[in-house]
Amino acid sequence: MPFSHHSHSGQFCPGHAVNTLEEVVQTAITKGLRVFALTEHMPRHEIDFYPEEKDGNYSLEKHYANESAYYAEASRLRDKYKGRIELPIGFESDWIRPESRDLIERSISGHSFDFFVGSVHHVHTIPIDYDQGMYDQAREKAGGSDELLFQDYFDAQLDMMRAVKPPVIGHFDLIRLKSEDPNSTFTKMSGVWGRIERNLDFIAAYGGVLEVNTAALRKGMREPYPGRAICQLALSKGIRFCLSDDSHGIDHVAYGFVEAIEFVKSCGITHLCYVKHVDSPAKTVDHRFANMEFGIAALSDLRDS
Repeated sequence: MPFSHHSHSGQFCPGHAVNTLEEVVQTAITKGLRVFALTEHMPRHEIDFYPEEKDGNYSLEKHYANESAYYAEASRLRDKYKGRIELPIGFESDWIRPESRDLIERSISGHSFDFFVGSVHHVHTIPIDYDQGMYDQAREKAGGSDELLFQDYFDAQLDMMRAVKPPVIGHFDLIRLKSEDPNSTFTKMSGVWGRIERNLDFIAAYGGVLEVNTAALRKGMREPYPGRAICQLALSKGIRFCLSDDSHGIDHVAYGFVEAIEFVKSCGITHLCYVKHVDSPAKTVDHRFANMEFGIAALSDLRDS
């Protein structure tokens, strides 16, 4: 299976992932991936640290140091494995509060990243995919129902996209993971579905790429992120798609890709985008990433990959 645009390692995402970054890259090579983007998490303000970070010896300065060490190691691996696999170097952003924009822009300007994945993991500053207890807290703060929390999630997602216009939008409907019905299509929730369509319109307007993320399959859901109804609506608006495993270690690399390719095909999607790192500045619509281009691959060329 050829491409992934979202990955993590235990080396630079301790507590949430396992294995070294090089072990993850070696596994991607073994599994025949052509492009495997590296996207460790960006720094977060100390007020937004996860429980294990609050209890440990962490600080924002150490997050900055971790990001610099990650970029250096990712650059080394890109050079070491050049010719065997393409390794675009990016990061996954966290949108938690308006001040998150400062950290995202610092990451963009501080290193020569190829792109980033724009994600929302928090609503009302509370993590919504960490554990059930925190999801329930966020739901109560939103008004006590999944539907109200869904609305607030997609409002936060729009705030994130307006502020930083991520080249790739990560796990678009992650909010369903801990909900009462993780396989919800949202279509019967008018207040939610209207927000989804509004957000897709914004993605289409600035040219963002929507990630098809197989972590949902790994976590027991029937369809990847985003689900079929969202993919088909996005396709009708001319939005492009890329494929990701959101791996957190070697066991997740290319997880569910056979099923995902059949899924996107059944949605009517005929092509997938992939990130390309180019050594000479490219003509790109995003001036922040002069060494990034999007390639296009037909699904018909991937069936035997």
